[in-house]
Amino acid sequence: MEHMKNIYPIEIILKGVFMKLYHLEDITGFFNVVNRCKGRIELITNEGDRLNLKSKLSRYIALANLFNDGGEIPEMEIMCSDPDDVKEIMKFIAQAK
Repeated sequence: MEHMKNIYPIEIILKGVFMKLYHLEDITGFFNVVNRCKGRIELITNEGDRLNLKSKLSRYIALANLFNDGGEIPEMEIMCSDPDDVKEIMKFIAQAK
């Protein structure tokens, strides 16, 4: 499962699936996948706030907080409300490597 090393599902609850993504380099591709998702995709901040990643303003806030000097997002936790969206994100991560 080498291609799955960038994603680690944490917990499945009634309202969605929580996932941690590591070393996300293709930010544009990731947001293209988010745009195609049917349900809510939320970024969980370190403070526990939830930012809707389909919102342009939330994306700017998220990127400002997550980027490091290397141009990749080292780690982020997201919540997907639709199980089909989880599959799409996992497919994107698998193809990215």
